[in-house]
Amino acid sequence: MDSFSATAARMPALRAEISAHPQRHRILTGERPTGRLHLGHLLGTILERVRLQQAGVETLVVVADYQVITDRDSMGDIVSNVHGVIKDNLAAGLDPERTTIFTHSAVPELNQLMLPFLSLVSEAELHRNPTVKAEAAAAGRALSGLLLTYPVHQAADILFCKGTLVPVGKDNLPHVEIARQIARRFNERYGSVFPEPEGLITAAPELPGLDGRKMSKSYGNAIALGMTADETTAVIRRARTDSERRITYDPERRPGVSALLDTAAACLGTSPAEIADEIGVAGSGALKSLTAAAVNEFLAPLRERRAAIDTRTVSDVLSAGNARARQIAAATLEDVRSAMGMAY
Repeated sequence: MDSFSATAARMPALRAEISAHPQRHRILTGERPTGRLHLGHLLGTILERVRLQQAGVETLVVVADYQVITDRDSMGDIVSNVHGVIKDNLAAGLDPERTTIFTHSAVPELNQLMLPFLSLVSEAELHRNPTVKAEAAAAGRALSGLLLTYPVHQAADILFCKGTLVPVGKDNLPHVEIARQIARRFNERYGSVFPEPEGLITAAPELPGLDGRKMSKSYGNAIALGMTADETTAVIRRARTDSERRITYDPERRPGVSALLDTAAACLGTSPAEIADEIGVAGSGALKSLTAAAVNEFLAPLRERRAAIDTRTVSDVLSAGNARARQIAAATLEDVRSAMGMAY
């Protein structure tokens, strides 16, 4: 059984344990602020955070600003992107009284954990990480030290707060495995400090972009949460479909049509095939109109709440979250230094 299958098999028991004893767990999750968050983020990860928060699980959300430069030469419009991430999470239902939202750059104690953690992994192990391999292939140039050690930085994110759960999709499970490996090796070498975190596979399927490819900020095929209703309608109307009049769900042969059906179905809580049958021979124009209406209705409450969140609120949330994260990180770093015999 491979790692993903083994983790998936563990999910029913793990979710039962979380439901019965939410106070025993701490979740770490987050985003790189490289652009606007989109509908795929909301359905795939953000709403899961809200559910776990409401279930009583302590949740920490890292806005991974340092990781923006793992694969690019500049920070871009970092202030706008960070503020947008926070607005989207708050508008979706995260409560800053119960969820800690913070940035990498504001928590030096977290980043200091990179030093001992780097001694616990080999160069070969880092090169084998799927994300590192994929980014290296896409970049077409030599790896930066930050990109090569990206999995260790993610391990520091998870372990600084002694996180027990990390919501992940299949692609990100190897990062949890490295964090588990680092925790285990540290404990074996220096004494028990860290729990071995578990990947929590999210129940939501991956929503494709409007062109049938993976929904991505870099592909320009996403519906951003911060779009207006008119902008949403416009981007959906520009989506490429095909000349067949009858609407059918066939992701392999008709990726554009099927992506619109997936998007509408996710917002309406039904199946793509049912929507295809409903539209029938009305064509892609009718499909686009239905999809735009479904998305705008689904996102309307979030967008209304988002519009009411001002810059001062975002700054206050981030200031409080950074302070809380620093307290947690400082306590963990003290445990690490003590275990290593460095408590001078």
